[in-house]
Amino acid sequence: MKIYIACDHRGVEIKKFLKEKLQKEYEIIESNLPNNANDDYPDFAFDICNLMNKNEDKAILICGTGIGISIAANKVKGIRCGRVLNVVDAKLAREHNDCNAIALSASLTNDQALEIVKAFLQTNTSNLEKHQRRVKKIISYEEGTYNGS
Repeated sequence: MKIYIACDHRGVEIKKFLKEKLQKEYEIIESNLPNNANDDYPDFAFDICNLMNKNEDKAILICGTGIGISIAANKVKGIRCGRVLNVVDAKLAREHNDCNAIALSASLTNDQALEIVKAFLQTNTSNLEKHQRRVKKIISYEEGTYNGS
């Protein structure tokens, strides 16, 4: 599993910290887009989410609130990105929603962000039928085969 990471200008410090900590255990791939005071979060979400293998890799995205970058990421086919605020959100994003990306707020401390990311990366998807069924509905809608049930 590779970890893809990107941020807009507000998340640069957290991104650097996470990369430093995570590269001891994971292959980290950063966006090649440059950060500057006028950059736009959708560019980073689209760049990273189009590079990654949606079935094997994970993405960490950071913007001011985590909301905008999560919306942009979810426009990329095969991405299920949850904006997470804490460890519980991170675990449930994996367990219940099989998220392959998370979006964080640049307002988190470095340690909070690392704790959230570790929880996300170490949590498996639930095997419960209800969670599997719901994720399959999302995938079928994205593929144009959803039939409303």
